[in-house]
Amino acid sequence: MGRHFSMRLIAGLAIAATLGVASPASSATLRMAWSQDATGLDPHKQTAFSSIRLLELIYEPLVRLDKDLKIVPAIASSWEFSDGGKQLTFKLNPNAKFQDGKPVTPADVKASFERVLDEKTAAAARANFRSIASIETPDQTTVVFKLSQPDVPLLTAMASINAAIVPASEIAAGSVGTKALGSGPFKLEKWDPNSKEVLSANKDWAGGRVGVDGIDISVLPDETAILASLRTKQIDFALLNDPLVATLVPKETNLTLNRTPVLAYHVLQLNASRKPMNELGVRQAISCAIDRQDVLDTASVGEGKVTGPLTMPGYTSDASQLFCYKRDVEKAKKLMADAGYPDGFSATVIAANGEPATAASEAQVIQSQLAEIGVKLDIKMMELNVYVDAWLKGDFDMAVALNGGRADPYSMYNRYWTKAGNLQKVANYIDDTLDGQMQKGREETDPAKRKAIFADFEKHLVEMSPWVWLYTSYSYTAQQKNVQGFIPTPEGSLFGLSKVTVQQ
Repeated sequence: MGRHFSMRLIAGLAIAATLGVASPASSATLRMAWSQDATGLDPHKQTAFSSIRLLELIYEPLVRLDKDLKIVPAIASSWEFSDGGKQLTFKLNPNAKFQDGKPVTPADVKASFERVLDEKTAAAARANFRSIASIETPDQTTVVFKLSQPDVPLLTAMASINAAIVPASEIAAGSVGTKALGSGPFKLEKWDPNSKEVLSANKDWAGGRVGVDGIDISVLPDETAILASLRTKQIDFALLNDPLVATLVPKETNLTLNRTPVLAYHVLQLNASRKPMNELGVRQAISCAIDRQDVLDTASVGEGKVTGPLTMPGYTSDASQLFCYKRDVEKAKKLMADAGYPDGFSATVIAANGEPATAASEAQVIQSQLAEIGVKLDIKMMELNVYVDAWLKGDFDMAVALNGGRADPYSMYNRYWTKAGNLQKVANYIDDTLDGQMQKGREETDPAKRKAIFADFEKHLVEMSPWVWLYTSYSYTAQQKNVQGFIPTPEGSLFGLSKVTVQQ
């Protein structure tokens, strides 16, 4: 843990020559489209994928993950663990500036993490940083995090946009989220919710030269309309969520599809605080009654892989060996009867319109499968912002969800499955075994031992069945042939747009 990790930023790609706007394809502004808009601008609070995709272009954390899930510099140029893993010291890039021209200082870092740790903020990733006992700023480029215990996954957790650094002055003014002021590659010039965003290149970005002058983003809820706009070259680049639409892109000779496996997982969340889901046998029956491969094949045209909870490289297991991953309707019926529900019960499952694009189909397949064991599901489709509010409050019987993945199991799941997790209302289940396994995995530095700890964690979690993990899928982006330099990642990040150029 005392090992020194020091890395330097690599100069950005040279910008393509600006050739005017007479031909749309040679414009220095990237014309982009997506189907789902952001639900807010506060990077510490947002959980919706659509929000994260926008905010990661504007804000920066101390470090970020590259395409190989390795930690690389962002605002920080180097970092070092010391004192037996109980101190983490960062050196900031002296060239890092916010988009108003003011430097990013240790005071901004300190204020940002204090805001995240403040329960009143309701920060999405607060549980990841509870080991931070104090933050010191000994000089104008140094930030020292004093930890209450060794915390192996802390650095990975800091790579999230939910740990973005925001100006201390904005925090003091209470204006974080009312406007977007970060240090990332793009500035937000205009936001018309559910219609349009206009971004301009941040020419003072410490990460190098941005490859385009800006990005004009159109919100087009119908992804077939997005594909049509790509065909007619009205847009240059698109984020696609619907796998059916994405599979049509390779048939277009002038378009390129980027298809990347991601860590995010599709899941049926059960509310174990509500009857009858508070009964283990009922939850297990639901798990046994669901054919995960059928959900994947029907809702996502087979674009993905059945998964357990751990989706990150180095920790994934053979999902077929997990509890009830082979559908067993008779076992499910017996579990229901033994739990006191031989005739089943009625419940409501919530799902969001558009995030993921497969949500409605997943709900319908699950509805049909659970009907075989007497569970009568009413499907309630919601607009994304309404769904997110209900989801965060745990106000549902069941929920179809697409949840984000992380490179480390602890930073991925501690907010749900520890007693101090800030999303316990969403999980609605915890036990001593899960909590203990998470704490052991947090402290253990030996990779082989960590893998064994989290394998036990995964096995226990699936057996307790508070949620039913379904599958992982892909991130899809489509672009014109003259758009070059985009690098997709397993997190589904669009940060690679900072490297994009539009060729003649």
